[in-house]
Amino acid sequence: MAEASFDFTGRTALVTGGTKGIGHTIAQTFLTAGADVVVCGRNRPEQLPTAEGRTAHFVDTDVRDADQCKALVEQAVERFGRIDVCVNNAGGSPDADAATVSTRFVDKIVALNLLAPFYVAQAANRVMQDQDTGGAIVNIGSVSAHDPQPGTAAYSAAKSGLLMLTKALALEWAPKVRVNHITTGLILTEAAAAGYGEDGGAGVSRLIPMQRMADPADVARACLYLAGDLASYVTGADLPVHGGGEVPARYVVTRDASPR
Repeated sequence: MAEASFDFTGRTALVTGGTKGIGHTIAQTFLTAGADVVVCGRNRPEQLPTAEGRTAHFVDTDVRDADQCKALVEQAVERFGRIDVCVNNAGGSPDADAATVSTRFVDKIVALNLLAPFYVAQAANRVMQDQDTGGAIVNIGSVSAHDPQPGTAAYSAAKSGLLMLTKALALEWAPKVRVNHITTGLILTEAAAAGYGEDGGAGVSRLIPMQRMADPADVARACLYLAGDLASYVTGADLPVHGGGEVPARYVVTRDASPR
């Protein structure tokens, strides 16, 4: 049996939304592990992910468009000859009132968080199935798939669909291609920091059993595991990377009311 490691030398990883935030860190992590990395977005960033003296290759792509997703994968293969890892990271949504939100908004949120991962995964699978070593697909999900919050109806529904899509694709594409899902919780990024309050998220962190929000690197390392040799028998899994979730409100109230 081959020795398992986090060495991705000679492999190619595609990371959607890999130009900023969590995706940027995921891309850098795979570069550091030796992989050739392709990232995509609708606008070329000023600074692409770099590590170990190498830079990720950028492809201008709107992942909500199936034809552009197909072209993205084709360009990745044209440049590096293969795709071994596909991380569907692009996603997100601003809060919106379900009673008044426009149908156009809902269509866009579902397209970005559910349809886009399917389009990219489908194109990547075609390549991976023809490779002797197959490949691995990792879908970045959210705790909203399990526990929706106010203002996230369309997003939560789409993320719930992504979790079930992961399980369905894992059934259909095994054994050559493994498909797994990461349930992310609250992640402290520069873009999200302002939304966590003036204390920089200290108050929010008290609601998490691990007493801190996730760092993007926590998610990136989980991707490295699921895409690598150590997870060679893992498919259709949902890996929670959320610090234990959030403490139920009734326990927070009780704890706050207790004498110190």
